[in-house]
Amino acid sequence: MENRAHALIAGLFVISLSIAIAMVAMWFSGSNIQRVNYLVVTKESVSGLNPQSAVHFRGVNIGRVESIEFDPGNPQQILIQIAIDQHVMLSNTVYAQLGYQGVTGLAYVQLNDDGFGTKRLTSDTKIPMRRSLLDEVAGSGQDLLTNVNKLVLKMHHLLDDQNREHISQILQNIDKATRNFDKIASHVQPVLKSFTDLTVESGTLVKRLDYLLGEINLAVTRANQKEGIFDSVSQSTQELANVIPELHKVTHSITRSSNNLDRVLRQFEDNPQSLLFGRSPAAPGPGESGFISPTETQP
Repeated sequence: MENRAHALIAGLFVISLSIAIAMVAMWFSGSNIQRVNYLVVTKESVSGLNPQSAVHFRGVNIGRVESIEFDPGNPQQILIQIAIDQHVMLSNTVYAQLGYQGVTGLAYVQLNDDGFGTKRLTSDTKIPMRRSLLDEVAGSGQDLLTNVNKLVLKMHHLLDDQNREHISQILQNIDKATRNFDKIASHVQPVLKSFTDLTVESGTLVKRLDYLLGEINLAVTRANQKEGIFDSVSQSTQELANVIPELHKVTHSITRSSNNLDRVLRQFEDNPQSLLFGRSPAAPGPGESGFISPTETQP
């Protein structure tokens, strides 16, 4: 009887311990949290995502993945059933992306919201999945590799034997042109030196011209001053204007004297004896004594 009592006690202890462990496991797993199921739809690959993977909303763990399966009506689509806390408010503009945990390759569902939605998301609404940043980089990397492959093929066709020979000739011509340029530079160097000397001399000439212009400006200023050259010329002009009438009178007198002298000389030429005997009296006119009519003198 004692052995049966010990066995009964041991059985009850094992059962109680199992129930306690189950309750602790349920408490740690959070099964007492009420969850709401949503459906995420995607046509992209969901590598690394497994059932029981975490579901995050803006970085906060709010649920887990319940199941992953293909859409029976459209095999191109993948249906991801998720269960999240019912207290989390999701708007009708929410979308899903795949996030990755470090370098392990394990993925989780990341829910994001653009913030434009005004209505609450219902459980019968499908959540679209967008490509993640890693998927975008992977797609771009694939395109980049394709473009690099095309570029390599084009470079291979470009660098054939004939084109390599042309490139070699071009390089040789460039080398010759470089050498000729060195020769030209050696010839141009004296010209540049002469040009430098000319520039220095031009600067000296400009300075001298500036000095000469300053002297000219000073001379003009002095000429414009009172009792200067222009003032003296003005006074001389005024005096000359006053002298001109007097010169006109003198010239008139000289002209008249010249006429009188000319008349005297003609008289002296016609009657030279007048110089000794004086001027002969004038012939008597009509009515005067001694007048002789011209008719009487004719034979």
